[in-house]
Amino acid sequence: MTPSALHARLLAEGRLAPDPAQAAVLPALDRLAADLLAPPARRPLWRRAAPTPPPRGLYLWGEVGRGKTLLMDLLLEALDPAVPVRRAHFHAFMQDVHKALEEARRAGLRDAVLPVADRIAAAARLLALDEMQVQDIADAAILGRLLERLWARGTTLVTTSNRPPRDLYKDGLNRHLFLPAIARLESTCEVVEIASPRDHRQGRAAGERRWFCPLGPEARAGMDAVWASLGGADAGPRTLRVLGRDLHLPLWRDGAARAGFFDLCGRPLGPPDFLAIAGAVRVLLLDEIPQMGAESFNAARRFVLLVDALYEARVTLFASAAARPDHLYLEGEGAFDFARTASRLAEMASADWPPPLAADGPPPLPPAAPPVA
Repeated sequence: MTPSALHARLLAEGRLAPDPAQAAVLPALDRLAADLLAPPARRPLWRRAAPTPPPRGLYLWGEVGRGKTLLMDLLLEALDPAVPVRRAHFHAFMQDVHKALEEARRAGLRDAVLPVADRIAAAARLLALDEMQVQDIADAAILGRLLERLWARGTTLVTTSNRPPRDLYKDGLNRHLFLPAIARLESTCEVVEIASPRDHRQGRAAGERRWFCPLGPEARAGMDAVWASLGGADAGPRTLRVLGRDLHLPLWRDGAARAGFFDLCGRPLGPPDFLAIAGAVRVLLLDEIPQMGAESFNAARRFVLLVDALYEARVTLFASAAARPDHLYLEGEGAFDFARTASRLAEMASADWPPPLAADGPPPLPPAAPPVA
C-alpha cells in the first residue's frame, strides 16, 4: 500500500482530518517509497562504474503540529518490512552517535566517524530522524561528515524539522563547521515545507486534568490528589545510574515519579539523563514549572530536552505551572524552538495521550486530530 493509499484509508476511517497541505506532500512520499522498493539497477559485468546512489531522501519542515511526524510514519508504515529502517528522535540518535564515537576512539581509531557511519549504514537503508534541531556544537561539527558517509554507503535520509536546512544551527558558534551538513542535506534530500495554517495538536478533547495553573494552593492540591491516586503515600527516592553518575528522583513508586522543576531542570543534566528518566517512568509529576525568560535560558533548554524525551517515550505527564504551555517562555534565545515544546505539552495533556504502542512492525502512527465536520 502506498503512503497515499494509506492516507486515504485513514481519512475514510475518520482517524485523520483533511488537510490540503499534508495532502500536497503525499506525491513526495509515494516517490520515495517507490524508489526504496524498486530493484537495484543492473550494470553490465564488464563495466566498472561508480556505485548507484541511493534514492533521494526527504526533509519535511514546517511549524509545530502540522503533521510532519505523521507523514514520515505514513512512509514507514507503507514500506515493505524487507527495507531495513532505523527510526529515532534526532537527539537520541546523536547521543548514540557520540557514544559510538567515544568507543571507537578508545579503540585507537583516529577517524571514528567513518566506522560509526558504516555501522549505521549496514543496519539501515532508510534512516528516519524526527525533530532535527541542531543546537550543540559537537553535533554541528560531525553531522556533515556523518551524512556524507551514510549517503556514500547507500543510506537514504528522511527527517522532520521546524526549520528549513538553511536555518539549522542559525547563529551557532563556529557555524561554518556546519555548512557542509546543510549542503549535504539540500543535495541529497527533497526539501518540502508543510505550509498548513492549522496546528493539529491544539483544541483536542480534554480528559482528566493534567496541567494545573496558575501556581498556588489549588494547583498543589490537584497534584497531591493525583499523586495519592498513584499510591504516593508509599513512595521513596529512586537512584538511576547514568554514564557512571547517580541521578536521583525525589519520589518514585511502581513506575510513577514526582519531582520539582528545579530538581530536573535547575541542575546540569543533559540528554542522557532525561532519556534515562523517560525510560524508567511511565508517569511523571513535575511540580512548579515557572515562567521563563532570557535569564533562565539554561533551565528552559533542559526543560525542552526533558519534554522531548518524555514525548518520545510516551510518558504521561502531570504538571503544575505558572502559565499555560504556550506562555511559559515567550522571550529569549530559543523562544522559536520552545513553540514546539508548548505544542507537545498541549498534546500530552489531551485525553488520548499517550498513544498506544504497536506490538511489532513499524512505529505506530501518532494520534490524529478529530475529523473536520
